Amino acid sequence: MRDLRKLIVVGDKVLIRSAEDNNKTNSGLYLPPGVSEKEKVQSGYIIKAGPGYPIPPLVDEEEPWKEKKESMRYIPLQAKEGDLAIFLRREVIEIEYEKEKLLIVPQSAILLLIREDFLGF
Repeated sequence: MRDLRKLIVVGDKVLIRSAEDNNKTNSGLYLPPGVSEKEKVQSGYIIKAGPGYPIPPLVDEEEPWKEKKESMRYIPLQAKEGDLAIFLRREVIEIEYEKEKLLIVPQSAILLLIREDFLGF
């Protein structure tokens, strides 16, 4: 596995490793790139997630003598590392990092998350 600690995902974006190889049919034939681009949805595993949606800091007008802390706050993302995400292909930004194709996807493009460690129902 590549050293992905160098990559910092910003805002409401997630970094995804594609779970499917759309360039090859079940019989082993390789398809041209245009065929896989016509698919509306795609899936992949989230390998890094951004901090979330930024929200403005609280302004305390009543006590101006207090020291102001300018720390950025975020509303966290629903998507977590290790989740299988099904997302809209048209929102994907494809990058190549150390000869591996990775996808940057905004959380708003994610349709469904599958989390293995969920202990519900």
